Formats: sequence, structure tokens, C-alpha cells
Amino acid sequence: MNTNKILTIVFLGSLLVMSCNNKKLTEVVEVPLPSVDDKITIGLPEDVRVEDGAFSLTKLPDNYEAFAPSIGVLTMENHYSKHYLTYTNNLNTLIAANQALVDLSIEDILKKLDINNVDLRNNAGGYYNHTLFFENLTPKSSGQPKDTLASAIARDFGSFELFKTQFTDAAEDQFGSGWAWLIVDNTGKLVITSTPNQDNPLMPKQVVSGTPILNLDVWEHAYYLDYQYKRRRYIDAFYKIINWKKVGERYEEALKNKKP
Repeated sequence: MNTNKILTIVFLGSLLVMSCNNKKLTEVVEVPLPSVDDKITIGLPEDVRVEDGAFSLTKLPDNYEAFAPSIGVLTMENHYSKHYLTYTNNLNTLIAANQALVDLSIEDILKKLDINNVDLRNNAGGYYNHTLFFENLTPKSSGQPKDTLASAIARDFGSFELFKTQFTDAAEDQFGSGWAWLIVDNTGKLVITSTPNQDNPLMPKQVVSGTPILNLDVWEHAYYLDYQYKRRRYIDAFYKIINWKKVGERYEEALKNKKP
């Protein structure tokens, strides 16, 4: 089997098709793959355009190649400009068709979600999850959290290394596609959990609920081109590009919102 056919199978395996009132909304459109002799042109994040709507893409702090080798340039471009973009456009289409959602934040949409509304669940979740994921990335990571968040991690997990072990286990043990999460629960404690598909801890009827401050995408489209089936290597590489300053700001904001 040649390289093109293998890559085609990988990409087709990552496609998710969802329906809403007999109208199909697709997570990712199939994109022709380059042959081994083709020149590959990588675009720029700022050139990605969302169709008119309520929500837009979060901006990346640098170009796609800046996150290598933790995440390769082709993976970053495909993930950001195809998967994330399509969830955003799909969500905006759904909101435009439902005036009750127009003035709501994405957090309120998720908290008030009817989980039987599969299209809204998948696309609102896909938009929120990817927004958080990309906002917490940086090619210039400090390597570890500092100040208030560092103290909270030591308090709730014993040490940063023990936190990493638990977070890695949550990401590695998530069966199939999904996400690993670091959240603030309703008591202000840091908790690690995981969710399948595009679910997240803000949605109703979750096993573990809370305010997310860090997440890791363990769908195959997030790592397969770089690491194939070796998800653990991808997880280990993720720690090298976490924007701990941003995560710390999210933690303090979550605590502030929980104050009476």
C-alpha cells in the first residue's frame, strides 16, 4: 500500500458526520492529499477565515511551524484551519437558525445544552474544546506553572510530577476519541477528568463537572501524522508547549467566579 493510500485512510478515519433535521454537518471536509512529489504549501493562521457568525477562531500566538517538534506543521495547519474552522462554521450555522442562542456566550450555550441535540452538542463542544486547546498553546512554554496555580497543583495532587502522571493517565486511557481535562470543581479544587467525543465538563450530566482551565485533544487528527498510534509520545510532547501563564489566569478567573 503506498503512502498516499495510507494517509487517505488516516484522514478518512478522522471524519465525523453529524445530522440535524436531515441536514448533515461535517466535522471535516475531505481534502485532497499531496503526492510524495508535490510541493506542500503551508498557509498562515491569520489567513483562515470564518464565515459570518457569532463566533470566531482564537488567534494562535505564532505560525504553525513554531509548535514543532511537539506538534508538526501539517498537523497544526490541518487541526486549526480544517477541524477547528469547520466546528466554528457549523456552530454559527446552528446559532443563526435558533434565535434563542444568538446572544448567549459559548459557556452558557454549553451549560444550558439539551444533550439530545446531537448537532449542537458536537459543534458547540467542538468549538469550545478547540478554542481552549489552542489558547493554551505556546512555543515558549515556561515548562511548569507558577504562583497560585503551582501552589494549588501541589495542594490537590501532591506535586507537579504527580499531576502530570494523573493527567497523562487520563489522556492515555481515554478510549477512542476525546479529551483530557484539568478543571476547577464547585469547591475550588483542581480535578482531572476525561470526556468522549466533543463533550466537556461544562455540559449537563457529565460524570465530573467544573470549569475547564486546561485540556488535551486526543482525537487522532490531533497527533496521528506525527506519532501514529503512539499517543503517549504526543502527550509527553504536549507538556513542552503549554502556556502555563494562560492556564494560571484561567484558574484565578474560575476562583473569582465561584466567590459568593
